[in-house]
Amino acid sequence: MKLLMFDTKEFWYRTFRKTLEGAAAAEGEATVIDAIVVFVHVEKEDEADIDRASKKAADNVAWLARKTGRNRVLLHSFAHLSESKSSPEHAIIALERIGDRLKATGYEVSVTPFGYFLEFKVHVKGESLAKVWKSI
Repeated sequence: MKLLMFDTKEFWYRTFRKTLEGAAAAEGEATVIDAIVVFVHVEKEDEADIDRASKKAADNVAWLARKTGRNRVLLHSFAHLSESKSSPEHAIIALERIGDRLKATGYEVSVTPFGYFLEFKVHVKGESLAKVWKSI
């Protein structure tokens, strides 16, 4: 699993086009203020132990949230950080488990619509920890 994490002042997105035939209807837009925005790429290798990978991902997100004083997290499936890609079903499971772990420890978590291309704007802070990449 690969994580590209940003400490943001603002992240706005709007659904652009449905890319996965079975994806739930999720047309619309949203804005998240003062959040850790995490681009999550679930790899084929993660399918063998999705629980372990999801736990490690949640731990890394929580670490960054603590370091930056954030309580809000936005998870976004982003299958462009590696050539290895999990099935959509495993990516959905991983996002749910990461979100559930973070919620269980007090974080406010939202997830962008899965199976859609998004149009988005992001305002990332300038500090060093505002941009973190992690390979799990």
